[in-house]
Amino acid sequence: MKFKDFGFDARLLEGIEASGYDEATPVQEQVIPLVLAGKDVIASAQTGTGKTAAFLLPLINNIISAPINHHSITALVIVPTRELAIQIAQHMEGLSYFTSVSSIAVYGGGDGNAFVQEKKALSDGADVVICTPGKMLAHINMGYVKFKGLKHLILDEADRMLDMGFYDDIMRIIHALPVKRQNLLFSATMPHKIRELARTILYKPEEISISMSKPNDKITQLAYVVYDTQKIPLVKYILNQKNFSSVLIFCSSKISVKQLTRDLKITKLPVDEIHSDLEQEKREEVLMHFKSGRIQILVATDILSRGIDIDNIGLVLNYDVPHDGEDYVHRIGRTARAAAEGTAITFISVKEQRKFAVIERLLGKAVPKAKVPEQFGEAPAYNPGASRPDGGNRNMKRPQRFPGKISR
Repeated sequence: MKFKDFGFDARLLEGIEASGYDEATPVQEQVIPLVLAGKDVIASAQTGTGKTAAFLLPLINNIISAPINHHSITALVIVPTRELAIQIAQHMEGLSYFTSVSSIAVYGGGDGNAFVQEKKALSDGADVVICTPGKMLAHINMGYVKFKGLKHLILDEADRMLDMGFYDDIMRIIHALPVKRQNLLFSATMPHKIRELARTILYKPEEISISMSKPNDKITQLAYVVYDTQKIPLVKYILNQKNFSSVLIFCSSKISVKQLTRDLKITKLPVDEIHSDLEQEKREEVLMHFKSGRIQILVATDILSRGIDIDNIGLVLNYDVPHDGEDYVHRIGRTARAAAEGTAITFISVKEQRKFAVIERLLGKAVPKAKVPEQFGEAPAYNPGASRPDGGNRNMKRPQRFPGKISR
């Protein structure tokens, strides 16, 4: 389905065309008509399915088409992280470029000037506010946020917000909003707590489910089974074997990010790091340098696993096994974008073997295991059925078998 078939305002269509969009994705085809019709929606959809445009496009169109209270916030988009708030705001700016719709991103870590701009927008009124829960609640507690004319509430990556402990903050924000409004909830997964939240805030919602996307076929997936002490030498070896356009390395902890970045800098590689210990201004600067190609290698925590929109990443390297199958798909989905090919490599330590086996079951296939080069010493065997949570291994020989696909 083409975007011109939704009946959007001509000014919005101009922004869509300028952004390079033509055909709607499945989630956009299903969600956009419902939002245009004013329905509440709960959608199971992940980054990479086009869900951001699925709510921004009808939201912009509805704002253009309806009488607006210019002294109030019209739509509130709540997201889990600063990075996602910034990215959605940039997306919003591009799509609404030829309209008069105003928007602002509200998140922590900014300077005094940012606070002044946020306060002015929240007190004078803005069409669309994209925010993180804690920062928005801080503004609300100061008493100047104008929600009287609010018509739309969107919760994006709701499951992640609840995992991060934002439930109480979200409910406090919702209690400050008008009761009569349109509600949209997007979540990569639909656990019980998300359905409870949906029952609390949505009114007769339409439910959309876009199943967990499989990794792009153009991604070459590979895994190395290693001891922890082999990880850093193996990273250096891989980076020296091929000149990747750009490399994104995911670590599960800030300590690992800092240690790996320090070791790679010693070898004079063009690398930098991004994690929550950095000031927001520094994080934005590092990300901008990576996007522009000034930095070839970026080492990051999962802060970038969802939503980063860069088309030329040649290699995604999972220094640690991701938390679950969906996080794995999110991470490796940063490569092979825009019709390009890419490589995704995962390091599996002994204690992570069971976790990776679960990911393989969700993928429906085994990820090929590469041989660790001999110069790094003997590597552990991949035998997730024998590995213990403490990283030990039972002395038993079993034929390696790949478990069947599990239903979801």
